[in-house]
Amino acid sequence: MQNPFDDSYFMRKALQEAEYAFKNGEVPVGAVVVVDNRIIGRAYNLTERLNDVTAHAEMQAITAASNFLGGKYLHGCTLYVTLEPCQMCAGALYWSQISKIVYGAADLERGFNVMGTNLHPKTEITGGIMENEASELLKRFFIQRRNLN
Repeated sequence: MQNPFDDSYFMRKALQEAEYAFKNGEVPVGAVVVVDNRIIGRAYNLTERLNDVTAHAEMQAITAASNFLGGKYLHGCTLYVTLEPCQMCAGALYWSQISKIVYGAADLERGFNVMGTNLHPKTEITGGIMENEASELLKRFFIQRRNLN
């Protein structure tokens, strides 16, 4: 029997979070942290609402998951995020010792790969899951933003 809780299932949950960001005027990035097929942290970008450049979806999801677990390490957890983490988020993910990161769209300008940021050596990375959906949401947001200005 096939496991319904695959990478696409949880990426769809992260995309739902990104849609909330879009509706609230935030750059549409969403994230969920999962352990044992259970979402223990979910978030979307809050940089505009909180007037805080560090309020990225990943940072919010890390905090929520850490609070749920009652500890700072995310061993056995997977982060699903719609956009490749930036250098700041990659640093936080490094320190959290998260087991796996799954992202949708690559960030060819500010992503951790292009910036040369290292993740924890035990962290597994998978990119390109539902990449088209994540990219289209971002494109739609920035087109709308340009048309408003």
